[in-house]
Amino acid sequence: MSAIEIIGLTKSFGSVTAISKLDLAIAVGEVFGLVGPDGAGKTTTLRILCGLVDPTEGQTRVAGFDPVKQTTQVRDQIEYMAQRFGLYQDLTVEENMDFYADLFGISDATLEPLKLRLLGMTRMEPFRNRPAGQLSGGMKQKLALMCALLHKPAILLLDEPTNGVDPVSRRDFWLILEDLVQGGMTLIVSTSYLDEAERCGRVGLMHEGRLIRCGSPAELKKAMPGLFWEVEPEDMRATRRELEAHQGIWGVKPSGATLHVHASPEVNVSDWMTARIIEPSLEDVFVAVVTAEEKHA
Repeated sequence: MSAIEIIGLTKSFGSVTAISKLDLAIAVGEVFGLVGPDGAGKTTTLRILCGLVDPTEGQTRVAGFDPVKQTTQVRDQIEYMAQRFGLYQDLTVEENMDFYADLFGISDATLEPLKLRLLGMTRMEPFRNRPAGQLSGGMKQKLALMCALLHKPAILLLDEPTNGVDPVSRRDFWLILEDLVQGGMTLIVSTSYLDEAERCGRVGLMHEGRLIRCGSPAELKKAMPGLFWEVEPEDMRATRRELEAHQGIWGVKPSGATLHVHASPEVNVSDWMTARIIEPSLEDVFVAVVTAEEKHA
């Protein structure tokens, strides 16, 4: 059963095409990652699913409803956490939750146990009386998530929820998301962090408004042609130039203190420098796919 169905979705803003002929189905209970750089079309896709933006062409169904014609029914089923969630800086953590609960029409009897559960789940109980403006970036995102979860949505859309958040808070945030999925919630997360995308059941790689690859992280890695090598160079720039000049080298990119090299299976990089074959990361896959797309554009 699909929580979300997208068929031939296109969205243009004047002469700019933000999304081009997107086809996608996301199952109930799935964690799906929309991955790509700024301008890839991720945010526009999520906003169309929420009914905030109308498509130029194509159809979408969210929990069985049309976001254009049945916006109210869609919003009863989903919650959208934008990159800049509307927290009230002068209100405390608890007061923000109370405010959003009032917007959702949640009774006091229902709200109190729900607040306690959310505060416990996010480890925000010690900060319930702290003004939102005095929270760290990671805690603000946790508060935004708690407010989004108050009306128990079946589908949660998160637009780059950990952008600018420290690594420890990012890890904690994903642990919370994994708990939500265990409860049957469907998650669609847009992110530019490829390490986060590894946590998703399936990933859609977007580039310039088009879905260029879709599958589980393992499937996307397995489908890549050629081999990936890791090289530890003494001189990063010189080694990179040497590799890029060699026939059969399809791509070279820095990865920390090493270089990741995508090469034809006929090329043995270890013949002329110290190198070892590695399993590509999702970032390696994305860079290689985008590079290939741009060469054939």
